[in-house]
This record gives sequence, C-alpha cells and structure tokens, in this order.
Amino acid sequence: MATPVMSRLGPGVEELPQVRPIEPAHTSACLVSTPEEVHDSWRRCITDYHVDPRTRATPNVITQGELRVAKEPLADVIAHAREEIDRLYAIVRQQGYVVLLCNHNGVAIHHRGDEARADEFKHWGIWLGGVWSEQIEGTNGIGTCIAEQRPVLVHCGQHYRTRHAKLSCAGAPIFDAVGKLAGVLDVSAVIFEGTGQTQQLALAATIASARAVEERLFREFFRHAWIIAAAPCDDSVTASLLAVDEDQRIVGADRVARLAFSLNDTRLAGGVHLSAVFDYNPSLFRRSSGQDIPVRLTRAGGDCTWNTLITPSLARSKVSRSSPEAIVHSQPRMSMLGDLPIQEAPRPSRGGLSPALTHRICEYVESHLDEKITLDALASMAGLSAHHFARAFRQTVGKPPHGYLLQRRLEHVEHLLRDTRLPLSQIALAVGFSDQSHLARHFRRLTGMPPSLARRLER
Repeated sequence: MATPVMSRLGPGVEELPQVRPIEPAHTSACLVSTPEEVHDSWRRCITDYHVDPRTRATPNVITQGELRVAKEPLADVIAHAREEIDRLYAIVRQQGYVVLLCNHNGVAIHHRGDEARADEFKHWGIWLGGVWSEQIEGTNGIGTCIAEQRPVLVHCGQHYRTRHAKLSCAGAPIFDAVGKLAGVLDVSAVIFEGTGQTQQLALAATIASARAVEERLFREFFRHAWIIAAAPCDDSVTASLLAVDEDQRIVGADRVARLAFSLNDTRLAGGVHLSAVFDYNPSLFRRSSGQDIPVRLTRAGGDCTWNTLITPSLARSKVSRSSPEAIVHSQPRMSMLGDLPIQEAPRPSRGGLSPALTHRICEYVESHLDEKITLDALASMAGLSAHHFARAFRQTVGKPPHGYLLQRRLEHVEHLLRDTRLPLSQIALAVGFSDQSHLARHFRRLTGMPPSLARRLER
C-alpha cells in the first residue's frame, strides 16, 4: 500500500515544501504560474487525489487501440494543430523539447520529438500515449494546465512526484470555437535544476502556438460568418475573436472575447448586435472584394480604441477545407494586429444614423422583404422626414434605401435559387418582386444572366 502523502508533509496540508518563483513569460502575469498557484496544485494532490509523491511507478501509457479512440473526437483539432506544432517544434527542438498535443484528460494524442531519443522520452512518459492527468501524476505542466485552464510552467522540483524532478513542462490550454477546453499543447524536456529563463521562453512560444490553433478552429467553425480579430491599442488585454452574420449580429465569440465583452451562450442566443461592443460604420460589412479589412474601432460607450482585422465570410459553395479560399480564410491573423497599417474606421457622416437605429432599420427590411416597403415607412421608424432619412441612410450604409432593399432582395433570391426548388414565380413573390419578369430584369442587371441560368450553374 502506498505511503500516505501526509506522512511526508506532516500533519497539516499547509506545510508544503518551498518552490522557486517563476518569472512571468507573458505580458499578462496572470497567465503564468506563481508559487501560490503551484501550491494550490500540491494541495489538490494531497487532499483530493492522494497521490504518493515518492512512488517510482512509471507514467501510464495507453495502448494503440485506446490511442485511436482518444484521437477520434479531436480529429479536427489535430488537423488544425499540425502546422502550429511543426512551427513550435522548430523553435524548441534545439533545447531537447518534445511537443505534445493532449486531450482534455491529459492523454498525449499527437507529438513531435527526436525519434533517436524515443526510448528516453518514453521512459519519462513524455511521448505519444502518455497520460498526464493531475489526479494520476500530480502537479505537472499538462494536468495542472487542465485543472487550472490556464498556461502553466512546472519546472523540475515543482513537480509533485519526485520521479519527475528532472522534467520541465510548459503547457497552454486550447479552447474550441465555443470556449470549451479541447486540449493542451505542451513542451516537455528532461533537464536539470537551473535557471528558468529558457523554460519561460518555451512557455511563451507554447502559448502563442496554442492561441494560433484556437484561431484556426474558430475561423473554420465560423467560416460562413464575418470574423473580427480585435486587440486594444494599449495591449491591456489579449486579442480576441468575434463572428458576426450579415446583419452584424454576434453569432460567435472565443473564450477571450466572452470574458472581455461579457458574452455567454445565453446572451449570444438572445442576439447581441455588434453595435453593443463597437462603434462602427455598417458599410464595412458591405464590401465584396473578399480581402481582409484593417480598421481601428472604438468601444461602444467609451473612448478605448481597438486595432481590428475584419475577414469577410467564406461563400457557402466553397466548403472544402482544402480549397485555396478555405485555407487562406483559416490562417491565424491575431498576431499581426500590432503591425498592420491600420487607419481610423470610417464613421457615419454628420447627420448619419446611429448603429442601433441602423440595425433596427435593417432588421425591419430583412423581416419584411416579401412586403412593399416604402421610404415613408422607414423614415417614420427613424423619426425623420423622407428626404433627411434617405440622406442619412446613404451616409451610414453607403447605399440609398431603395438600393439597399434591392440588394438584400437579390441576395435572398440567390439563396433560394441555390437551396430550394421553388419556381421562379414563387421566388419573385417571396422576396417582394411584383412578378417573375420584374425579378428577372433586376437579376440580369446585377449578375449579367437570367435567374434560371444562375440556378443551373449553382447545381
């Protein structure tokens, strides 16, 4: 029977051995282990997990069959992580590190390391199939990262089990597109006691790589939405990601954005408009070049400016992950925010509509496309005369009300042609055209072809 941990530490769990302080490896000190936080992990090992710190048992390694089962749910994560893992390994390989991608249970499901040293790494458990949950192995860079859900550096004697005292492990969590923990990216090496400077750099590189994996996952998940990468100009918080639909409703937010903008599943499901987060000009989201839009925005209700990069949505016809457009769309951009030549955002001209009013007008148009919408009705909603409303709407949106209404109707026609088998006569009435010929005339003017030909080309 294993020797009780309490006999090693004395009668009180407060009598924990001293650990060396680790200097911050990131501009946000809250991301890096402090001695107190390592103590918290040791306390869990004592009071919750009853891990024997003196056992010489080798780390657990799962079978090949178990490994296949563990990898299956994270196939997408592995696919999006490979390039970042290769890049991270190129940085840390000279210092003898192994790069491990682990699932949320601490199982290493993908790795990069020196194959010539495979037997040595397997002896220490830092190889494919190793199990590094805190419950089993005590304080370590992978298991403690999972427990704390934050980046963590555990260096040599900070490991709870004395067997692991020659290891240095730096782990960073990977959160999926909806903010749930998907896994951990870790770099581990066999090393002797000494300065933590190299390990701090390894942690910083691991954090950056994990964040890039998260961005790839987010962009892939919301590939049919507009993606906004944003970071405050004063670097007060980490860069974040938002996904918005064609009406600038926020449909997705990564973990950082959820914390920064007080967003949760309930608020997102209820509908949060982008104007609640940033002051912006809606014309930014009417551009059709497909190119990223670098712009500086101001927080709604404040004066804090943010560098942002807006990526247009990917057309639904381009669904293959291997298509050039999809590959470019999923590339990380957040690390570029500080270096982009960003100009101030175009603001509504004097007399323009507020973002909230613009949103309400556009929402009304969207939900009444099949009805007759008059300029007087829209002006009445805004509390303006028809003349002043038309001018303000054009200044804000970049199109006159009639042009905007026509554009939204024709865009809806394109969706119906592609996704339904409705006759053209029914489609015309469904989006507010008087008849099929009325639809055909405007559709041909926009696309250069009749709707019937467009439907055949889509199929």
